[in-house]
Amino acid sequence: MVEVTTTQDAILNALKQVKDPDLGRDIVSLGFVKEVKASGENISLTIELTTPACPVREQMKEEARRAVLSLPGIQNVEIQMTSRVRATQSESASLAEGQAGKTGSAGGVNLVPQVKNIIPIASGKGGVGKSTVSANLAVALSQLGARVGLADMDVYGPSIPTLMGALDAPAQEDGKIIPIVAYGVKIISMGFFVPKDTAVIWRGPMLSKTVEQFLGAVQWGELDYLVVDLPPGTGDVQLSLCQKVPLTGAAIVSTPQDVALNVAEKAMIMFDKLRTPVLGIIENMSGFVCTHCGQREEIFGSGGVRRYCLDHDLPFLGEIPLSTDIRTSSDSGLPIVDSAPDSASAKAFLMVAKNLAAQVSIKTSGAEEQTDRPEPKEFTQPSKEVIRILWKDGHESLYPARHLRLNCSCAGCIDEMSGKKRLRDEAVPKDVYPLSTNPVGRYAYQIHWSDGHRTGIYTFEHLRGLCQCEKCKKESMQN
Repeated sequence: MVEVTTTQDAILNALKQVKDPDLGRDIVSLGFVKEVKASGENISLTIELTTPACPVREQMKEEARRAVLSLPGIQNVEIQMTSRVRATQSESASLAEGQAGKTGSAGGVNLVPQVKNIIPIASGKGGVGKSTVSANLAVALSQLGARVGLADMDVYGPSIPTLMGALDAPAQEDGKIIPIVAYGVKIISMGFFVPKDTAVIWRGPMLSKTVEQFLGAVQWGELDYLVVDLPPGTGDVQLSLCQKVPLTGAAIVSTPQDVALNVAEKAMIMFDKLRTPVLGIIENMSGFVCTHCGQREEIFGSGGVRRYCLDHDLPFLGEIPLSTDIRTSSDSGLPIVDSAPDSASAKAFLMVAKNLAAQVSIKTSGAEEQTDRPEPKEFTQPSKEVIRILWKDGHESLYPARHLRLNCSCAGCIDEMSGKKRLRDEAVPKDVYPLSTNPVGRYAYQIHWSDGHRTGIYTFEHLRGLCQCEKCKKESMQN
């Protein structure tokens, strides 16, 4: 036993030379190495990655094999590669658990508790191929071995059923919608419920309700990735999604030219304000190669997204060509990653899927992101009319409840056009207090007040700015 233990220690030390290039740490400290067994000159071990779509899977396996073979007396090394997708850590959920019962609320309920990562696919403008990208990425991730769902939340123009060749209406069981399965992907879409000759004309509350139903009323089961195809722009669907569930991060789709990138940037600004990380940008319709002569034409330009990512320190997830085969396969309900897996277009989608999965692994690896933005660590209510927030930087804020109520920044209390205050101080009772407090996404709290007001959303920045301690008052005066 002593010899085996010594051998195992030597093996682990040798494997510390092997690093995950995305996470920047060795595979031993990351906990990837499992089931090390030594029998004379024969070694077997398992490497458990954070995604089956790891782009450097084979490279890492070969490096590990060489590292172990470099040890004296070792002749044979058997390595099994497995994966276990890590879940996004929901700070909002943990905060909700900490405050439940203290504010009279059980808020922060996870609508999709068995879904490990939710990845919205977004664009600033329409017509950039976002839905085609969403469909093919979902199928690619499934082909690589992940459990994948695809939620089509583009309610005004749902095209996922057509792109995935899934036209049958979903069934219901025990009050839950059973998603359609195509190409190994679970699918839900407004297109299943609205006739083709009918237009969806809805205001914000209906859109918000649809987002909630597509999350909580669907029997998703256990998923590694839920890909969400968002409508273009920065409207109610995007806001509702960010508010209702913790998102791993968003992928942005843009064509190469500046006019598309300028609008895509607005989507990124929105996600930043809602504290949703941008996992990277995908350049779609990146150059056209003539099938007859082989000449490449830059119809929408090329490389614009790559340059933008370099300039703004964002991950570039890859480029998808402008291709007739993508169009024809999509119109036929045959995602090209399945119908023509050896084509250049399919390989491009596969590489983007691997890069996207790598970025998800980075976000879920447990490494804390350095940020100067205020983030609560604890949210409590020590008394009926006092709210306490302990911030991650160690600062403690105590808020009289009426002070927060008077500084509500919702459209009912502040005129959105002029910024002038609508709420009259004398209209707020002196003994007003919170009935409940719920986390909103990763960036705010929503407070339901005893005077009946419940539309106020307090961002973390706003709450930190409302701190009345002497230090914060001085900093506010200096700014």
